[in-house]
Order: sequence, then structure tokens, then C-alpha cells
Amino acid sequence: QVQLVESGGGLVQAGDSLRLSCAASGRTLSIYALGWFRQVPGKARELVVAISWSGSSTYYAEDAKGRFTISRDNAKNTVYLQMNGLKPKDTAVYYCAADTNRQIGVPLVGSEYDYWGQGTQVTVSS
Repeated sequence: QVQLVESGGGLVQAGDSLRLSCAASGRTLSIYALGWFRQVPGKARELVVAISWSGSSTYYAEDAKGRFTISRDNAKNTVYLQMNGLKPKDTAVYYCAADTNRQIGVPLVGSEYDYWGQGTQVTVSS
């Protein structure tokens, strides 16, 4: 199995930056892609960014373009989400997810991901 542990969340002010980390362990060689989702009460979980382990494919939600950057360190089995220019609407629980089956592109819906982390809270105040 694959274990995912998110870290880096916290309470920040609007305009600040955070870097979330997702450390993978277990059968990490089986991972094809990793994605970051976020969810707020009353709304569906949405994909924010995703990247194939090779780095050849990426996805950015419209709201993330120009502000968020996804990257990975294969040697450390870790994927990062650099979030700049944070806004109160970014407040959510952020989840890291791994896909072990896809071979082309990146998965765009939660049901396509096989493993999930426990989530980390990001709160952006005005």
C-alpha cells in the first residue's frame, strides 16, 4: 500500500504564502500521479493541482493558475504545493491523493485516485 502524509497547513493572512508537503511511503514506485484536492463544508471536493510522477503532465485549476505551483522531489518521494497570494477563499482542508493506475495525463476526478492522506487545514484570514 501507499501512505500519504500532508503537512504545512496553518493560519495565515491574505497575501501570505504556504508550502504544503505530501510525503509518500510504502510502495512508492507504484505511484503514477499525485494531486492536491481541497474541500470546504457544503461543497464538493475539487482538484486544485496534479502532476504525474515523471513531471510530464500537470493540471491546474483556473483559480490556481498564476498563484500555485506543484512540484515533486522523486528522491524524497515528496510532492509540494507552493501557494502564493493566498486568499480567504482558499480556506479549506487540503488532501493529497495518489493514483497508481493511470498511464497518460493526470486523473481529474477524485474517484480515479487510489490513496488519500488525512488532510491538512489551511486557513486564510482577511
